[in-house]
Amino acid sequence: MEFSISSCLYYDDLFCKIRGTFDVSLCTSSILNLCCISIDRYYAVCQPLTYRTKINDHVVVIMILMSWGIAFLIGIGLIIVGINQEQCTATCFIDVVLATLMGLIFSFYLPVLLMLCIYLKIFLVAQGQARSIQNTKSGATVSKMERKATKTLAIVMGIFLICWLPFFLFTTIMSFSHVYVPLALIELLNWLALSNSMLNPFIYAFFYSWFRSAFRIIISGKIIQSDLTNSKLL
Repeated sequence: MEFSISSCLYYDDLFCKIRGTFDVSLCTSSILNLCCISIDRYYAVCQPLTYRTKINDHVVVIMILMSWGIAFLIGIGLIIVGINQEQCTATCFIDVVLATLMGLIFSFYLPVLLMLCIYLKIFLVAQGQARSIQNTKSGATVSKMERKATKTLAIVMGIFLICWLPFFLFTTIMSFSHVYVPLALIELLNWLALSNSMLNPFIYAFFYSWFRSAFRIIISGKIIQSDLTNSKLL
């Protein structure tokens, strides 16, 4: 934070490039991890009978490796392109624009589109499931379940978009136009985006009891003290 409001705001030295690499990589990884969570929720809600076979340990490891691998490739790639731009100035403009465009698409726009589609599908399936059990539960109970599902998905996606959308919109505008945006404003939007990673654990802990149980196991150190393979989180 100190470098954000001092030297890195005005001087783009090596340390600031390294900071930028970690910034882009960790932010992208955070978004891609949320995307993986949405895929997990899709199979859990929409295809519960095949959930255990579709989302197994092998698939989870692949998801994690892909999330972090793609994130660091984007972060390092943008920094390399930026350094080349300094060396060859105008002749590298097309490469910079292309790299920026690909970074924006794979870091934000594509994952967000995927998450919106998945959560919309989950919401529609949850509504259908609530209506299908209307014969065994009162209409008021079903209506309450639908409202809760809507509220949960709206909060998760709403906070995500509130935190991330302003930063990526301004980044997109700055990348493809000559509109002047104060650096301090960009840095403020950047920290607003970063705050989403801080808020996510609270959001999931509030709505999911199994998340709270898992979080307690991790914080208490029990996860490295005993075998929890067959432990129940609910």
